[in-house]
Amino acid sequence: MRIGIALDYTGGFHEAVERVVELEKSGIDVAVVAEAYAFDAISQLGYLAAKTNRVELASGVVPIYIRSPSLLAMTAAGLDYVSGGRFHLGIGTSGPQVIEGFHGIEFDAPLGRTRETVEICRRVWRRERLQYDGKHYQIPLPADRGTGLGKALHLINHPVRERIPISIASLGPKNVELTAEIAEGWQPAFYYPDKAHLVWGEVLAAGAAKRDPALGPLDVMVGTSLAIGDDVEDRLAWTKPQLALYIGGMGARGRNFYHRLATRYGFGEVADRIQELYLAGRKREAINALPDELVRGVSLIGPRGFIAERLAVFAEAGVTTLLVRPVTTDAGEAVRYVEELLQIRSS
Repeated sequence: MRIGIALDYTGGFHEAVERVVELEKSGIDVAVVAEAYAFDAISQLGYLAAKTNRVELASGVVPIYIRSPSLLAMTAAGLDYVSGGRFHLGIGTSGPQVIEGFHGIEFDAPLGRTRETVEICRRVWRRERLQYDGKHYQIPLPADRGTGLGKALHLINHPVRERIPISIASLGPKNVELTAEIAEGWQPAFYYPDKAHLVWGEVLAAGAAKRDPALGPLDVMVGTSLAIGDDVEDRLAWTKPQLALYIGGMGARGRNFYHRLATRYGFGEVADRIQELYLAGRKREAINALPDELVRGVSLIGPRGFIAERLAVFAEAGVTTLLVRPVTTDAGEAVRYVEELLQIRSS
């Protein structure tokens, strides 16, 4: 199992880069930069490329709606170039609140747009003269639209690689099946390894049955909170605000992907209560309503022996890349947690 670190997009980027540089020496495999509606991930990944030498760099994830497929392909090729072939393109759809609310773009056809985006990116990287007649993207634009002057072009530069790995962030059954069919990697959120097979086993198998063998095995890239020690039980509470935000407030009633996931894990009544409280503005009560069982299940928080046991559970569930977020405000402690996890992995 590969071990990586996920950088927080809410602040402290330069300090986080220093930790990545230090942890690269310790042996981490990948560093991931998320993109929500904070600073963009691409400029930060470019900065990381200049500061590191070996560690793989990945987006986790960039929304497909706000960049054209061709621009995504150009951007990935550029990051792969400046990093010397170390970039992994993580994409996703985000959700209506962000896409329509912040970007003013209609959130439509997520499955179709994801498939077409992946196909177009791979054509660009192969430097094909780009002609694509999809349901959602037509390149060049047809003569009856725009000026009629568009022409088929190919990427000017020669990419470092003509196949840059793509991972997709997906949660719903159809989205996960599509991911298992077409992508090199999968980035699920709030992965509960003990319950993962019940939630996703059938759809992952259905997607794998249609998968091109040339893609290789699916890289299951899971993010989780990390704190190691005999005195870190209180760190469970530190992780609850984010989980409550996603389950309770990330989307309207009936359109919240994370609420659905918690329900499929068997926490439906709890998820309903958290959403009710969060949408009523009672955020503290929503946070307090989160059971430790759920938080502990999707995290790595506890004594070293417990962490070793849980790491084995993640591996048994099919996780191939673990992206950790140290739960601490101390930079030295954050590094120590990750280094200790690397030692546990090697033992």
